[in-house]
This record gives sequence, C-alpha cells and structure tokens, in this order.
Amino acid sequence: MKRLNWHNIRLVLIIVLMIFLYSFSMKRNNERLLKSVNISFADDKDNYFITHEMVNNLLIQNSGKPLSIKKEKVDLNTLETVLDDHEMIEKAEVFSGIDGSLNAHIKQKTPIVRYVSDNAKYYLDSKGDRIPLSENFSARVPIVIGQINDAEKSNYVYLFNEIAKDDFLKKSITGLTILPSGSVVMTNRDYDFKIIFGNPIHVDKKLKNYKAFYKHAIKDTLIKNYKSVNLLFTEQVVCRK
Repeated sequence: MKRLNWHNIRLVLIIVLMIFLYSFSMKRNNERLLKSVNISFADDKDNYFITHEMVNNLLIQNSGKPLSIKKEKVDLNTLETVLDDHEMIEKAEVFSGIDGSLNAHIKQKTPIVRYVSDNAKYYLDSKGDRIPLSENFSARVPIVIGQINDAEKSNYVYLFNEIAKDDFLKKSITGLTILPSGSVVMTNRDYDFKIIFGNPIHVDKKLKNYKAFYKHAIKDTLIKNYKSVNLLFTEQVVCRK
C-alpha cells in the first residue's frame, strides 16, 4: 500500500479552503447594501449640459433607490445602456467598487455648432447628432441658420468640424447661413464683411485660403472697408469693397 502523500493532500486542502473563502467573500460582498453613489465626468470643466443631479435621477429611476439595494441586485449593464441612450451623453461607464460604491463615469457630448430655425433649435456634435439645448449651460459655438440637406449633411458637418478644430476659426467664425442653393455664407467676429464660402466642397483649401487672406489683410487698415470675401475660387480670394 502506497504511503499517503501529505504534501499533495495539504495542497488540495489549501486550494479548497481558498475557493471556499473566495466564494464566501464574494457572497458577503454581493449581499452588501450600496454605501454611496459616485458620479464623475470625463472632463474637468464646470460647464455641463448634464449635471450630477440629472445622472443621479436617471440611476434612481432605473434601479430604485440605489442605497437601499444589494450590490448583486444592481444591473450595471442596464444602467450603462440607459445613460448611453441619453441625448447629452456620448459614453457612460457604470461599475461597482469593492468599497460598496456605485460609480458612473460620464463623457458628455461636445457641441460644435448651434442650429436655429423657426421650428427647431439644437446643437450638433462632431458626428452630426443632435444635442438638445440645456438650461444648465450655453455653449459658445457658431450659429447655423438655414436648411441642411440630408444628402449633403456629412459635408456640412465636416465644415463645422474643421472650424471647431482650428483655434483661429473657432474664435473668428460666429455664424453660418445655408442658402436655398446649399451655398454657405459666414460671418466673423471682428469685421462686417461676409465670407462667401459656397457649397461645402474643397473645404480644407477654402479655409486655408481664408486664413492666409486674413493674416495678410489684418496688416492693412483697408480690411475694415471690405463688404465681402469670396472663397469660391480655390486659387484666389476675391474681395469686394
């Protein structure tokens, strides 16, 4: 009869004990009541379209009172989906902590323009998705007036994005009017002349031409006399006094 290998037996007992302790710990952890709800935002700005209170209310509406339920009863995936579906939220992460906390990390949508018409007012983000206006915060972005043709929407959104990404253009361009023809006329912050951009094609070239014109013209006091700056011709900028 072979002698018992006590070393192997001890190893098995230790593994069994570890599994038992782990399972016991997990069970105790899941049965804990949530102790706190922590809400954080991806950026450190104070200007939020959606507030801590609004996120907290969404969590309460979809889980009851979080601080009165057990951790195992909280459906984190459902809560995350609810937050992701909110019109002002780009991405949400919801998770529970080992300290008994429920955590929601929010990245809100970023507006690049504000669309205004007789029937609707809303922001557009970098993807062209709508963001409703908020009572909490008003974004300082260019105002767009006119009808955006759905078939050409991606071209307009590209133009809006190029303005939003450029520090000079973002500060300078205050408005864009889309004419029935689809042509765009822009206004700037410092002078009264209109910027005739035309249809949203050759966007990079036209904006590059405008920046080059502005950099040169700002040195000349005659810039105050211009009535329009025409960017339709990609090889030159035509100004009218």
